Amino acid sequence: MKSQRVGFAFCGSFCTHKEVLKELEAVCREYETVLPIVSQACQTTDTRFGKAEDFLAEVERLSGHTVIGTIQAAEPIGPKKLLDVLVIAPCTGNTLAKLAAGVTDTPVTMAAKAHLRNDRPVVVAVATNDGLSAAARNIGELLARKNYYFVPFGQDDPQRKPCSLMADFSRIRETVEAALLGRQIQPVLLR
Repeated sequence: MKSQRVGFAFCGSFCTHKEVLKELEAVCREYETVLPIVSQACQTTDTRFGKAEDFLAEVERLSGHTVIGTIQAAEPIGPKKLLDVLVIAPCTGNTLAKLAAGVTDTPVTMAAKAHLRNDRPVVVAVATNDGLSAAARNIGELLARKNYYFVPFGQDDPQRKPCSLMADFSRIRETVEAALLGRQIQPVLLR
C-alpha cells in the first residue's frame, strides 16, 4: 500500500456516482489513507440514481472514514496538512466555476482551497453537461493554474449532448500518480 494520503471529493453529478465509487474502491486498495469529502448536494439529494444516505454509507464503508461534509470540517485539511493529493470526482460545472473564481462555500471547494495552500496537487475529473459552453472558460482557467491536474476527458455523447464533457474515471489513479510527481498525463483531451 502506498503511504500518500488521498482526499477523494464527490460533487453532485449523480449519474456518475456508481462508476466513481468503483474508482474510490480502487484508490482505497492502493493507498492506505483515503479521506472522503462530499458536497451538500451529495449529502441531501435523493435522485433516480439512489438515496443520499445509501451513497454516504457506501463512501464511508469503502474508505473506512467518516465523510467530511461541512466547510468547518474541511478547513483543517490545509493547516494540518492532512493530504498529499486531492481528487475531485465527479467535478461538476458548478464546482469548476467556484474553483476558478476562488469561491469556498462548499466542503469540496474549502478542501481544495485548504489543500492548495500547501502547494499540493488537485486532480479534477470533469463531469458537466456544459463543458463546451458555460464551463469551458473555467476548465481553461484551471488548466492554466499551478497544481491542477485533469483526468483525461472528452465529449461523452456528442450527438445528444454536444456540450457535455466527461472524464475517463478509470484513469483517476494514473492521474493521481502523475500529479504526485508534478506531471499532467497526456493526452488530456480524448477523442
